[in-house]
Amino acid sequence: MVDVVVVGSANVDLVLPVQRIPRPGETVLATGLSRGPGGKGANQAVAAARAGASTALVASLGSDDGGSLLRDALAESGVDLSLVSWTDTPTGTAIITVDADGENAITVAPSANGELKLSGEAAAAVRGAKIVLSQLEIPFATVQAAAEASSYFVLNAAPAAELPDELLAHVDLLVVNETEAEVVAGGDRSSLLAKVPAAVVTLGAAGAVILARGAAEISIPGVSVEVVDTTAAGDTFCGVLAATLATGSDLTNAVRRANVAASLSVQAAGAIPSVPHGDVIDARAAEVYL
Repeated sequence: MVDVVVVGSANVDLVLPVQRIPRPGETVLATGLSRGPGGKGANQAVAAARAGASTALVASLGSDDGGSLLRDALAESGVDLSLVSWTDTPTGTAIITVDADGENAITVAPSANGELKLSGEAAAAVRGAKIVLSQLEIPFATVQAAAEASSYFVLNAAPAAELPDELLAHVDLLVVNETEAEVVAGGDRSSLLAKVPAAVVTLGAAGAVILARGAAEISIPGVSVEVVDTTAAGDTFCGVLAATLATGSDLTNAVRRANVAASLSVQAAGAIPSVPHGDVIDARAAEVYL
């Protein structure tokens, strides 16, 4: 049994720093170009592993240099790759523009991610995991299968999408940002509890809000930092949240730790390179939550 199984995407990130993100129909010049490992599933798996959880990733990678790049980065962070499937379809790619304030805009070509299915050893690993974490950069059918097989299923509903009731019925904890919350809830974020038993709504620099049926709303304040790049901040939050829940921590403490981890990630550029390690997270958390 592993602590966390992440069922999700893995992409090669092409990052373009720009002064500002272009408007529709506008061309802007980038000040550089970098290529690195990313994708919501891969980012979250690295975050969980670096936070101290034994972590396996269920993903689909292309048998190309992009797949090799991701394999090496994930292995270096201690992620179990025995459940990764390999295909002749190219590895997924994300084009990320990052403006001078660290905000980003992302376009993803799923490619190999679109072939991900849950079966065999991967399905068995999901059934045995303490926490299963997934997102929406992979086929809905695969997310549904993971949800149904899990003993505790955390869904990061990103990219934003309306979710069918048959999926939400198997979600133990929903993690969304404000925009995603509106799409899933179909209105005010309080409507989320009509669909799932508990939810965490991330608010960027303002922190996060915990919603649970039969309990008062809990606000976790943000951590003030100098922002370099917000890429993978949400993924860092989700991975650290899952890893901390796997230790038996209550949701409030798990969100606090995840919140600190996300604040650390935005202080560095890139996706996986920006994900902090557990000792750094805990040292900072001790300062923030005296």
